[in-house]
Amino acid sequence: MSRISQIVLDDANLPPPTPEIEQERKVAMFDLLEDNTFVIPAREDRPVPEGPYHLGLSIRDKRLVFDVATENEEKAAEFHLSLGPFRQVVKDYFQICESYFEAVKKLPPSQIETIDMARRGIHNEGSRVLQERLEGKAEIDIDTARRLFTLICVLHFGG
Repeated sequence: MSRISQIVLDDANLPPPTPEIEQERKVAMFDLLEDNTFVIPAREDRPVPEGPYHLGLSIRDKRLVFDVATENEEKAAEFHLSLGPFRQVVKDYFQICESYFEAVKKLPPSQIETIDMARRGIHNEGSRVLQERLEGKAEIDIDTARRLFTLICVLHFGG
């Protein structure tokens, strides 16, 4: 029961994404809901509501906000993370994605594979940063971190 069962991106005030970014968002959300691990650690001062959880992701006041509720809409947690540690890796990720999207249109498979390997490496770095930033707030596995990092990038794209 320690999982995310619903996710909402607060992208209402963002410019429309490119078709490629929209596709990345759809795939990340689908994959995330299919398989994820999201555990809110116990704290001495309060009990942790049981999951599964509904997760709202947004950027407010230049901070990344995780708004976590139970399926009964009971507030479970809210985390505000500085965007600073994500800025460079998100920038690098968008640059490599742009190269990848262009490569798919005109380069041979061997060159596409090389760019895709670099893209995965940067994506892994962003996932690692996310896991570090959530330490003590939420425990997530690497696949969940990767998918959430993609969604953070989508929010950055508009912001």
